[in-house]
Amino acid sequence: MRSELPDFIRCGRALCGDLAQAERREWWLANGLGGYAAGTVAGTLTRRYHGLLIAPTRSPLERRLIFAKADATLVDDDARDIPLFGNRWAGGVVHPAGHVHLESFRLEGRMPVWRFAVGDIVLEQRIWLEPGANTTYVAWRLMTASAGHDLRLQVRLLVNGRDHHARTRMDDFQPVLEAPDPALRRVRTDHFTLRLWAVGGVIADDVSWFENFDLPVEHERGLAHRDHHLSLGKAMLTLQPGVWTGVVASLHEDVSLDFAAALRRFLDRDAELLTQAEARVPELRAAPDWVRQLALAADSFLFARPLPDLPEGESVIAGYPWFGDWGRDTMIALPGLTLATGRSETARRILLTFARFADRGMLPNLFPAAAEPLAYNTADAALWYVEAWRAYVEASADTETLAEVFAVLQEIIAWHAAGTRYGIGLDEADGLLRAGEPGTQLTWMDAKVDDWVVTPRVGKPVEINALWYNALRSVAGFARQLGRSPAFYDDLADQARQGFHRFVKPDGEGLFDVLDGPDGDDARIRPNQILAVSLRHSPLDLVTQRAVVRLCGRELLTSYGLRSLAPRHPEFRPYYHGDVRERDGGYHQGPAWAWLLGHYALADHRVHGQAAAAQAWLEPIRDHLLDAGLGTVSEIFDGAPPHLPRGTPAQAWSVACVLEAWQRLERLKGETGSLPPPG
Repeated sequence: MRSELPDFIRCGRALCGDLAQAERREWWLANGLGGYAAGTVAGTLTRRYHGLLIAPTRSPLERRLIFAKADATLVDDDARDIPLFGNRWAGGVVHPAGHVHLESFRLEGRMPVWRFAVGDIVLEQRIWLEPGANTTYVAWRLMTASAGHDLRLQVRLLVNGRDHHARTRMDDFQPVLEAPDPALRRVRTDHFTLRLWAVGGVIADDVSWFENFDLPVEHERGLAHRDHHLSLGKAMLTLQPGVWTGVVASLHEDVSLDFAAALRRFLDRDAELLTQAEARVPELRAAPDWVRQLALAADSFLFARPLPDLPEGESVIAGYPWFGDWGRDTMIALPGLTLATGRSETARRILLTFARFADRGMLPNLFPAAAEPLAYNTADAALWYVEAWRAYVEASADTETLAEVFAVLQEIIAWHAAGTRYGIGLDEADGLLRAGEPGTQLTWMDAKVDDWVVTPRVGKPVEINALWYNALRSVAGFARQLGRSPAFYDDLADQARQGFHRFVKPDGEGLFDVLDGPDGDDARIRPNQILAVSLRHSPLDLVTQRAVVRLCGRELLTSYGLRSLAPRHPEFRPYYHGDVRERDGGYHQGPAWAWLLGHYALADHRVHGQAAAAQAWLEPIRDHLLDAGLGTVSEIFDGAPPHLPRGTPAQAWSVACVLEAWQRLERLKGETGSLPPPG
């Protein structure tokens, strides 16, 4: 039996007709190739990243805005022009205000659905991407209208060719336009060929630039906030009751123009993803609607990264719209995106993909979009890689693949013990890892503005050493599974556990954030210490674990994540806004991070043993799914109430860590008196 798609994400006239509310709610789609589409419920552009097709044109992450908008105007037999779209222009003018005709908006699974009502005329609009292709469908169908109505749509087609991070320079975009058919237009550039079809009509040429779109979110972020798009003309479409008509945009020649079949493929794929997840992960079979929505959202971050010796390679987009695939983010997110959704084979392909890039015991921090050298400036990606393998082997029992890559895992430990890049290495005096050099940022708290490393954390960061201990115990376990000696790893783990006692503050109020830094030990109250409790192997005794959870709950916990710094600290930033310098300067100085909410819930269970109570910390995420990036989870939230969403509106580890924690806690329900011991 096929699973039903979640459909609780809905907005009625009260929200759709309120421009501020309709613009703060965004829909996001991904195609599995690194491409995406995004926009607002209102239909206006508020980001440089909004568009109907943003696609990679060369490397997987060299993404360009290609198809910007399809602005539809309803024309009836009385020659009335009724705009069903909106645009923001320089000077703050919004014209036209098509959102006033919106009766409702909803997500059917991940597919955005608009319902326009003008008197007795009701029209539905849908947008979706073809999975595994750089193809966008924008479709309309007439739902109801009085007999005798002669209704048409005029859809202005706006295209572009800029890098999705950049500003449009009109002189740089001079495509060759071809019209091989009344219903087809080709847009040829040095980077791509876009094809646009009018299905159920023709395209009337009307080539001109539409200038000075205003992008208020970019203005709020202190960035350039004017954009321009090239109009090719208008698709002239005839509306018939119950019949889909619209526009197809694609970078491919072979494209299905059957709207009904393409729509069904998209919805069937989402339904099949849920069906398979429920079959493979029993906890999902009776999961609440918001958890099932997260299971669908998880798929949006997975994308193909083929390699010469691994054509089926895969990776993870860290967040939409501006992130690519980051080593750290990928490994933190992997268990939730794949194992908690029953996709262990995807997890395997991602792990094998990254094995190709292991070097001197390290994983890349990120993959550059252009042909640039890989950057290895991360002290934790390789340690999270070990944890991802631990979770994968636990879920799959795949010791055969583990044996293939065990040498890579051994090298990670050996290089860290001997010393590798950026001062990362073992201090034999206490068995802990030190990391960092002036001018570098190596932990997940990695904001840097020009030469200013905001939170350098040079020394022995608490989460790096929690991960180090966890990695040592995990690799020792792998060695046992493969019939090899674990002694080397167990000995290092024993040393690390003994040395980890140095992190415990004398007053019993949690852990130091960094030991042995340039200015001594850092006593700031930060959330990094929660990982010393939430990871599978903890170096702490139960009393100290409880103290850590108690402190984080009192000082850092919000409805949507853990604050990155306690509010009583003088450097605390309650709100994340301003220009690039102001925002980056406060990135880890107060905002609450959603990915840490899952770790807090797991840590709470570890010390109290009440799975249902721990799981309840995750429930406010359901409310958030109805705001900001609809159906997905934002990167960060203001550290002060009402904790407005900030950063990327769709973040992989935010979705993954909440989903993984929910699934693990659901499995633990009913199990009492069986707290996992330290070690």
